[in-house]
Formats: sequence, C-alpha cells, structure tokens
Amino acid sequence: MMPSSPSEGVRIDKWLWAARFFKTRSLAAAAVNGGKVHLNGVRVKPSRNLRAGDRLEIVRDEARFDVEVLQLGERRGPAAQAQALYRESETSREVRAHQAETRRLERAGAAAPAHRPDKRSRRRIRALRGLD
Repeated sequence: MMPSSPSEGVRIDKWLWAARFFKTRSLAAAAVNGGKVHLNGVRVKPSRNLRAGDRLEIVRDEARFDVEVLQLGERRGPAAQAQALYRESETSREVRAHQAETRRLERAGAAAPAHRPDKRSRRRIRALRGLD
C-alpha cells in the first residue's frame, strides 16, 4: 500500500518490517536504534522517512544487506510482494552466499560426539564449568 503522499515517505522501521527484514516492527526499530541500519551511509532514527531510490545498509546477525528501495510499503504482505519493495546489490548477494558456504563448511568439519557422555564424564564437565 502506498502512503497518502509520495513526498511524505514511510517510516524506516515500518518499511523494514513490511519488506520482511525483521519479524516485528519493534525488532526493526531496535536495529535502527542500535546502529544496524544506515540510510544513504548515515545512521538514522526509526522515525526517519524513507523514499524510493534511497540506499540501505542492513546488518542482521552475521548477514549484511546492501539494498536500494524501489517501492514504499506500509503493510506486511507475502514474501514475493516484500521482495518487490527493494533490489539487493550483486556484491551484497555474493558476500552473503560466500559467508553461508563458509559456515556450512565449518559445520561439516566439526565432528559430532560419537555418544552421549556417561555419568562420570558429565561430572567432569560440570566440574570444569564450575557448576558443582
């Protein structure tokens, strides 16, 4: 849904929620307040209005998104509709894919224990952690 006037724009926290970068609007606002979202290279507040053509740098967990705002949206809709609100840069997409592959390889290299610890081993683990 488009805002009433194109010059007004949409609050950045509302747009991040509608574009499905964050599950709730309060999480989006917390990320903006925490400096995890930059608008055109500048740290902003959640109430800042967003306009089509703006560039956003979004850091969520280990993932970093560099997106250009294509459309303004105030309502959260299906994922396909949310993806039409922005265009992610090719370098951002490549970096995220590389990081995902690196994490996958790291997990594959870590061997799972062959069995659960027995009673004696659990006592040693608790002693090492200082829980006894």
